[in-house]
Amino acid sequence: MQESGYFNKYNPINGVWDEMFGSDSSIRNHYCNVIGYLSKESPDDLNKKEELAKRLFMSQGITFTVYNSGEGIEKIFPFDIIPRIITGEEWAFVEKGIKQRLTALNLFLKDVYHNQFIIKDGIVPIAIIYSCPHFLREMYQLQVPYDIYVHIAGIDLIRDNEGTFYVLEDNLRTPSGVSYMLENREITKRLFPDLLPQCNVRSVTEYPSILYKNLMALSPRPTSNPTIVLLSPGIYNSAYFEHTTLARLMGVELVEGRDLVVDNHKVYMKTTNGLQQVDVIYRRVDDEFLDPLVFNPSSVLGVAGIMGAYRKGNVAIVNAPGNGVADDKAIYIYVPEMIRYYLNEEPILKNVPTYQLRNQDEKEYVFENINKLVVKKTNESGGYGMLMGHAASEKEIEEYKTQILKAPRNFIAQPTISLSAAPCYIQGELAPRRIDLRPYALCGPSGIEIVPGGLTRVALKEGSLVVNSSQGGGSKDTWVLA
Repeated sequence: MQESGYFNKYNPINGVWDEMFGSDSSIRNHYCNVIGYLSKESPDDLNKKEELAKRLFMSQGITFTVYNSGEGIEKIFPFDIIPRIITGEEWAFVEKGIKQRLTALNLFLKDVYHNQFIIKDGIVPIAIIYSCPHFLREMYQLQVPYDIYVHIAGIDLIRDNEGTFYVLEDNLRTPSGVSYMLENREITKRLFPDLLPQCNVRSVTEYPSILYKNLMALSPRPTSNPTIVLLSPGIYNSAYFEHTTLARLMGVELVEGRDLVVDNHKVYMKTTNGLQQVDVIYRRVDDEFLDPLVFNPSSVLGVAGIMGAYRKGNVAIVNAPGNGVADDKAIYIYVPEMIRYYLNEEPILKNVPTYQLRNQDEKEYVFENINKLVVKKTNESGGYGMLMGHAASEKEIEEYKTQILKAPRNFIAQPTISLSAAPCYIQGELAPRRIDLRPYALCGPSGIEIVPGGLTRVALKEGSLVVNSSQGGGSKDTWVLA
């Protein structure tokens, strides 16, 4: 096995946790089966598998859209054929930590939109809450079904140079990427049909059925066959492939705002047989565009009056509007305290150390050490609006400092965490590339369920720490071993 040219030439990155190689340059046990299999494959065989994967992604339209200078450019989502492997023990730890975190975040959302005990007790400053653009006063004292605000979450995890898991972000609004997790697994089944059962890899394909079961349970009408729809902004949205995939796999209608109408505080879908009442809406439209009567009056993506129907309890909306107050990066700092406050437990998963730039002392420290830090906007996503201090020019740093001084609440800073690396098949050879992990958690009346796996995103550019697809990243299949 060690004689294989793939592994002789593989050079782990110094000071970085390598998912495949241990510190003594020995291969970790859970990678041995995969390595044994790949060692028998010639470069020509692996090149053919890589080409097949590209053709499958192309033929199935597995794409995303990059917005550049106002123009949408559709791209095939880059896929690396070497799986990222997680042991059952590691996964049990991650799963327990995510469940704890989401339980606290749901309690926080209920509290912040009702009694606000966490503010009154001085755990979270009131100014942080009320200055958050995603705190919706329209949600104040609104009763949501089963007190569940976060039905679907994508929690971004990274590992440091000692292999410790950290939470990088909580995505609680309309988290995307789950279709790539599902498609990555289907592609891997085609490429390595014998390897998955040999390695005893746990399945991720139950995700749509778990989501559908949870959506069914949220119906406000006592019916055995509620009407569920997936509300999409339409074909020009970057995640439209995902919207069509999930609607198809769940067997629900894919609709746009123009397909729905509100009458007497009830939501109806236009059909060839007339209007049909809608019970549950899995929406992939952002809060701002959801209801032009309440939020952005120029929106044509949402449905006029939908918030009134929601407030009356005649329709369930997944995820609940206003969740953005809990995944604002300025609120992220307080999640460990939320866990202690609501659950009386110590956090299982750690936060990345984070500096608040609204705090004068911390802001001064950040300005003095900005070349060692990553500075982020508190309400940006997709890798946009981020300053990588070690790679930025003096001019970029000064311009960023000017922005911070104008609105310090809108920025946080974190040390540059050296993301773990995993082997990737790059131009006929195995090479380490940085990765993160986004597991998907589903919260329903019966509890929190997490499919064993998630979306492993890869920074495909050598030396890069940015894994976002919009910034040149790709993905790989994530194997959790039974």
